[in-house]
Amino acid sequence: MASLVGNYQHERNENLDEYFKAVGVPYIPRKMMGMTSPRLEIQKNDEEDKWTIRTITMMRTSELVFKIGEEFEETMASGVVLKNVASLEEDGSLVIHSTAQDDTKVTRKYELKEDQIILTMTHEQSGQVAKRYFKKIP
Repeated sequence: MASLVGNYQHERNENLDEYFKAVGVPYIPRKMMGMTSPRLEIQKNDEEDKWTIRTITMMRTSELVFKIGEEFEETMASGVVLKNVASLEEDGSLVIHSTAQDDTKVTRKYELKEDQIILTMTHEQSGQVAKRYFKKIP
């Protein structure tokens, strides 16, 4: 099974604006986020069994540090706090299930396909799905 660990550069999006609209992101931040080209860093510390996912843009760096199967919190740029639980699928994909304070539920799936990661984001209530594609870089 191939590893998700590595550095990746954003290449393109599918349906991102519609997804952000469904999850309630206001117009201007939605447009700004849609124009970003983030770098993605995924690391795994085998000794502590911890994963780290960094999303790096010119304006902000967000970092998630977690263990598979254990609940962890994430504060979005908007101030919304998510309760998350991550799992690994049989194909090696990493899935993060998130619930906001208003009970909004989203799923983020990091899936390795050849030399790229496809991040699939699903808003449970509306069924809206978006994808972000990241190519592996040295």
